[in-house]
Amino acid sequence: MTSVIQTHHLNLSYGSKQALFDVDFPFAERQVTALIGPSGCGKSTLLRCLNRMNDLIPSCKITGEILFRDENILDADPVELRKQIGMVFQRPNPFPKSIYDNIAYGPRAHGERDAGKLDAIVENSLKGAALWDEVNDRLHDSALGLSGGQQQRLCIARTLAVSPEIILMDDPCSALDPIATSKIETLITDLKQKYTVIIVTHNMQQAARVSDTTGFMYLGKLVEVDDTKKIFSNPAEDLTERYVTGRFG
Repeated sequence: MTSVIQTHHLNLSYGSKQALFDVDFPFAERQVTALIGPSGCGKSTLLRCLNRMNDLIPSCKITGEILFRDENILDADPVELRKQIGMVFQRPNPFPKSIYDNIAYGPRAHGERDAGKLDAIVENSLKGAALWDEVNDRLHDSALGLSGGQQQRLCIARTLAVSPEIILMDDPCSALDPIATSKIETLITDLKQKYTVIIVTHNMQQAARVSDTTGFMYLGKLVEVDDTKKIFSNPAEDLTERYVTGRFG
């Protein structure tokens, strides 16, 4: 298993409150890795470390290493890093612009001005997010007119438009209905053909359906990480077993 990004002795504090404790986690290339655990256990905090989103919190202090292609991202330019490691948030957050301009925003910000190339990026990104067939005749309509599920796929397309290697997803289906959730889950499975996908989810059934590897976190510590089937059928740690079988607490 080749790790595309991995943490070594990662600790994170918000002021005097420590949120992550000595986390060592290798994330496999072109697989879906799910982070599970109770609310407040550090899943989203860990996810946000992987593209330096926690830098935006003034009280945040991080020690340890996060190696992406063997380079410590804590020393990297965060703007360039976020081009390579994109984020899809819990609730869809399309810009109040057209569908086209939402997708073209990132490439334009990185200097792309050629109209033909932008057209191709928009089409390929929407196809990559399984949205092209639904919106290709209204690309210049407002993205805010899309359904919640379509808006979330638009946000995924917007991430794909800058050609990342890794896509981070922070509970991307929590605000969606079951039909939209099913479409996003199918898309996640398809995306791993080209991308490494790391997903935080509160839905253990979702983790079991879409991920290859699952990490269970509790109180800021990584309790266990293994093949998803093993985590849900025969975990090594008693705490993991009690969580996945609903006997927690």
